[in-house]
Amino acid sequence: MAWSTRELADLAGTTVNTVRHYHRSGLLEQPERMSNGYKQYRARHLVRLLQIRRLRDLGVPLAQIEAVGVSNGANAAPALLAIDADLAASIERLQRARAEIRAILEGATATDVPAGFEGVAATMSDADRSLMLIYEQLYDESAMTDLRQMVQAEPDDASAEFDALPPDADDAVRQRLAEALAPQLAQHLSDFPWLLQPAEHLSKSERVTQETFVETYTELYNEAQLNVLGRASALAREILAADAAANDEGEPHDG
Repeated sequence: MAWSTRELADLAGTTVNTVRHYHRSGLLEQPERMSNGYKQYRARHLVRLLQIRRLRDLGVPLAQIEAVGVSNGANAAPALLAIDADLAASIERLQRARAEIRAILEGATATDVPAGFEGVAATMSDADRSLMLIYEQLYDESAMTDLRQMVQAEPDDASAEFDALPPDADDAVRQRLAEALAPQLAQHLSDFPWLLQPAEHLSKSERVTQETFVETYTELYNEAQLNVLGRASALAREILAADAAANDEGEPHDG
């Protein structure tokens, strides 16, 4: 008994294109051909094809099927252990994704914030959410944890006024808002000193990070908001410097 390519594919519950792909990858040997040129697949081809399908169903990548083999021998153990670890990581990712989807369906979070920011999503502006998504690509997990704490500590009134600030806001309004934001910003810089020197928390180069910051901020914020951020940053550094000077004065000096 011999089968054509289509008959073999039907028996194995796969497609002709898949059979041809296994031929090209070297996983399935080419069969003999009849005098008219048609392929003649035998039982050994069907068995091999079913073995390949079994391994694919277990999540074994095509590139590792030869390493795993079909004999369940000891040589397969290292490859299978690596595949098992990959599957465990995939399951964990899927479980986290399902938990987040459930939270979204229940209205507890949104789709446009990084994982872990579910509890603060409702207090964040559109710009905040966009920033955090981009930050997630630039900072490590430890930094993102700190940023989440910073979002939680933001004063609602000042943040709301900043979010609504028009581009033509006058100088007095800008200065007042900067002075309102500066103390909290100074507290952030004090609590998380890495903000001033973030190199150890970056997942991209400093050049790429800086360019991304500039592009993101200039697109998300208008001229008045950027001006307020600059003023607040300068004021926050002055607050830190004054606090440091006061601490130095209060320390006892060796006689």
